[in-house]
Order: sequence, then C-alpha cells, then structure tokens
Amino acid sequence: MSETKSKRPRRIVRVMDLADDPAVWAEYDAAHRPGGVTQAVLDAQRRHGIIDMEIFRAGNRLVMLMQVDPLFDGDAMDAEKAADPAMAEWERRMGTLQRAPLADGTGWPEAALVFRQSDHP
Repeated sequence: MSETKSKRPRRIVRVMDLADDPAVWAEYDAAHRPGGVTQAVLDAQRRHGIIDMEIFRAGNRLVMLMQVDPLFDGDAMDAEKAADPAMAEWERRMGTLQRAPLADGTGWPEAALVFRQSDHP
C-alpha cells in the first residue's frame, strides 16, 4: 500500500471484555440503547470522523466495528474526551463495567486482521 493515506473510509475492529457478571452486561446494554449514550460522546465521534459504529456482545466479550473517514484521529478524540466533563463521566461510568485494560494498557485495542476470505482462491 502507498505511504499516503487512502481517501476511502476504513474499518477498525476493537475488542473489550466486561466484568463477568450478567447484571453488568444488562447495564452495559441498557446504557447503549437509543437515548442512553451521552450526546457529547456521539457528537465527538461524528466530529472526529467516525461514520458508523456498532458494538456486539457475546457474554462478557465486546466487539466494536467502526467505519471511519480517512481523517479519523483516535488520539485527538481521546484528548477531547479527557477534557470534556460529560465525556469523561461517560468513560468513567463505562470503565466501571469493563475488565481491567489488556496487558498493553489499552482499553479498546484494535484487533489485527488474521483472515480475509477474499484473499484466498
């Protein structure tokens, strides 16, 4: 691939585990229903180039699929979240439901692509 950034949207897959407690799973699900996510968070996601985001849950495992525009900058969005009290509170609240970050210290690490069917004859 070229050194220059693609002008097409790209997909990012991230993973996270919740605490191993069905009551926590229910609370997480409820928090993410329409009207549950803080508007400041939704606005920041859109402003920073997240075109669409979906989170799937299987037991305590979460998988996030994001379609982002070529200018998406996760670090800039994280900095804004830390500086905005409403977004920081949302992050704190969701953090109480999640397991400790992975060994590398990241909370929602990006998953590495290991298989693409279209790459195989």
